[in-house]
Amino acid sequence: MEVKDIFIRNMKHEDFKENEYLDEYLNELRANGVSISVGKINDLINWGRSNSVWPLTFATSCCGIEFMSLGAARYDFARFGWEVTRNSPRQADVIFVCGTIVHKMAPVLKRLYDQMAEPKYVMAFGSCAIGGGPFKSSYHVVMGVDEVVPVDVYIPGCPPRPDAMIYGMMQMARKIKLQNFFQLSDKEKPKEHIDEEIKKEKA
Repeated sequence: MEVKDIFIRNMKHEDFKENEYLDEYLNELRANGVSISVGKINDLINWGRSNSVWPLTFATSCCGIEFMSLGAARYDFARFGWEVTRNSPRQADVIFVCGTIVHKMAPVLKRLYDQMAEPKYVMAFGSCAIGGGPFKSSYHVVMGVDEVVPVDVYIPGCPPRPDAMIYGMMQMARKIKLQNFFQLSDKEKPKEHIDEEIKKEKA
């Protein structure tokens, strides 16, 4: 295969506004054997982010067991680019909350969420994570993860089936693709009483 020497000249930023000049420039590049596509850098970043999400699993009960089957050969969530699970919140993009959250555990979940780098996302798996599940009448159960951290995707079920989990992951990837990476807004702040519990724990 013959390798061609390609000369690419610099462009002034004013030239990007002229479509005729851009078409001429692209035709010149293609004539020299260069495959090029033109698009928004934001779309490219979001495509990469949505296809290489690094999750942190916060599993506390039976939804965590059901979540394990996603990585097996039958469902294989690696085909969506989600297989690189992290043990550190500082390297994670999304936290999977699978199971019941009790009041003593809420500050730990909040701390993990705060340690994640922006942009960060939360997915609530199962009835317990969404609203307390069968334990909602208990005095020690948090009535949903969204009382502690903002939740992006809810996946109902007790426990949810693996195909429902995959559908939730696809919705999360879709949400990431539609965001403007350079103008990400701050999410809703968690409830004040959870912050007070964290202050009491530190004291």
